[in-house]
Amino acid sequence: MLLRLTARSIRRYTSSSSSSLPALFFSASSFCTVPSMAVNHPKDEAYLSAVIPKRIKIFEQIQANQLEKLKSLPHDPIKITLPDGNVKEGRKWETTPMDIAAQISKGLANSALISAVDDVLWDMTRPLEGDCKLELFKFDSDKGRDTLWHSSAHILGQALEQEYGCQLCIGPCTTRGEGFYYDGFYGDLGLNDNHFPKIEAGAAKAAKEAQPFERIEVTKDQALEMFSENKFKVEIINILPADETITVYRCGPLVDLCRGPHIPNTSFVKAFKCLRASSAYWKGSKDRESLQRVYGISYPDQKQLKKYLQFLEEAKKYDHRLLGQKQELFFSHHLSPGSYFFLPLGTRVYNKLMDFIKKQYWQRGYTEVISPNMYNMSLWDTSGHAENYKDNMFTFDIEKQEFGLKPMNCPGHCLIFQHRVRSYRELPMRLADFGVLHRNEASGALSGLTRVRRFQQDDAHIFCTTEQVKEEVQGVLEFIDYVYKIFGFTYELKLSTRPDKYLGSVETWDKAEADLKEAIEAFGKPLVLNEGDGAFYGPKIDITVSDAMNRKFQCATLQLDFQLPDRFKLEYAAEDEAKRVKPVMIHRAVLGSVERMFAILLEHYKGKWPFWISPRQAIVCPISEKSQKYAEKVQKEIHDAGFYVDADLTDRKIDKKVREAQLAQYNYILVVGETEAATGQVSVRLRDSAAHSVKSIEDLLEEFKAKTAEFV
Repeated sequence: MLLRLTARSIRRYTSSSSSSLPALFFSASSFCTVPSMAVNHPKDEAYLSAVIPKRIKIFEQIQANQLEKLKSLPHDPIKITLPDGNVKEGRKWETTPMDIAAQISKGLANSALISAVDDVLWDMTRPLEGDCKLELFKFDSDKGRDTLWHSSAHILGQALEQEYGCQLCIGPCTTRGEGFYYDGFYGDLGLNDNHFPKIEAGAAKAAKEAQPFERIEVTKDQALEMFSENKFKVEIINILPADETITVYRCGPLVDLCRGPHIPNTSFVKAFKCLRASSAYWKGSKDRESLQRVYGISYPDQKQLKKYLQFLEEAKKYDHRLLGQKQELFFSHHLSPGSYFFLPLGTRVYNKLMDFIKKQYWQRGYTEVISPNMYNMSLWDTSGHAENYKDNMFTFDIEKQEFGLKPMNCPGHCLIFQHRVRSYRELPMRLADFGVLHRNEASGALSGLTRVRRFQQDDAHIFCTTEQVKEEVQGVLEFIDYVYKIFGFTYELKLSTRPDKYLGSVETWDKAEADLKEAIEAFGKPLVLNEGDGAFYGPKIDITVSDAMNRKFQCATLQLDFQLPDRFKLEYAAEDEAKRVKPVMIHRAVLGSVERMFAILLEHYKGKWPFWISPRQAIVCPISEKSQKYAEKVQKEIHDAGFYVDADLTDRKIDKKVREAQLAQYNYILVVGETEAATGQVSVRLRDSAAHSVKSIEDLLEEFKAKTAEFV
């Protein structure tokens, strides 16, 4: 019924081209003067004077008609059931969630940001339409937080439009749970942090006015009339079906195309900060208009904003791009943008991650395969990727035929399954592949190791019977749980359902979603519903991890696919060998992109790798030249035992050697002198401790083996 702008569709429309280095964050008060460019840039007064009064007039006309219609509807008594089972009474088309909140307590009415009516997010001021279940959410919930940030994007859009007369494009809550942004077209103006004081002043003005968020429903023709001067909004509207009901929201002078829902009014935003500005391409295409994107953050109080800004300062110290350079792990080069060089030390970590997963594959019944890197585009036509994903692929002609580098392994694995007649006895078949993948990410979207063009995944596909789906999904969830506990992550599960563009029938999708939901419930973890963000070929479970700094990342994924087996005409011989049955396909990854997981772990551990995965496990430091031969002997013994060990054979003082080794993040610093050489021992110092002990080489190696086995 509503305009559906999902996170996936938003990413299709724009791609940021922010700097690859960490952004700097300033408060408005840190500027004594504002450069003239920020102050004197002429705004498009003609555009503003044409569109603002027009939109408000159309909005108010439609709103008046809809309010009149509401008044004419029967206001029958309804029952509203709260989560604790308590039942409140109200009136159909009259009582709002805000009314119910006020009945419970004044404090709740002042802090509830959004409601859910029968599990559907609902504006606090929108009348209820019948008997229902009602849940209220404050900022301390994901739904409340995301709604405040989505509404703050509208406040930001209002400030940008009023200050610069720009054409607003899209302004969502970000997908990583850290604020919001708004894209706009400004002609030749490039925004930067010098513009932030005026933008923040405009946002503060909107918040002070307590502008209500008002909602109307419009037809496609009405929406086109309302936004006719904004070609970007018109383009969004034109892709919608002719009979689509579209929602429009207003706060103060801003009238915006939006699915909603929103907070009651702008005064709920007590603290607002612009974080950074960057350029972005409309629809993610370098051939389209260059936009300006402003990122922001907001909170219901200043204390939380101050805490967040302090967190950002702390997080900047551990940015993986800085640590990677400092620890000589990896680097990028302009001759191959989006593809990283892993240096010897970085390769050690990379290989450890893959070996860790490969060992689990062996124990959990997976079979590794190797598949080609490029395929004729007819494969991608069959899979549906040519229609839905071609813009993100690298394609080229060979002998007058179009080929593409693979962005994922699933179609190739379908060919492996299809290679010969399969029997039900072979199922479940778990095929794992670390093959190199390439995705044509927009240059502006590239961001360190977290967004690249060339990468590897711990990618696997499970072919199974319908009856085996629940058990296989549970097995994958247990695999993920095992790995993430070792890394020290907490995580949550999100069930992403049918998107706007999808393959197959609604009935097939409903069954797939029900199967995943049942498996999650049996696994025993809470479930968050993420409507409309499934893959085009099937619903999925997204796993969002929280690291040591409580930042959220999406890494693992689990997707149920009834479509590819059908498109590739996959089948196996049933117990009745004359009968052929279509398998179910499960896409899954635990690490996800190895590059991305590398970056997350580097920041999660703040550069201090646990011993089992560390690229610098030990270093031997002789006290003087007299103990150098013994140091070399110790180094060889540890190396031959299979551990990473170096020796500092320079003529520096031992205190200097130890300090340098600690800064280089060696887990063990082994000091040897004439006494240790005579007794066959080493003096052991740890990376983060001033204490030391004396051990034999044998005891030390047993300790190394134990730490490796215990993943510490």
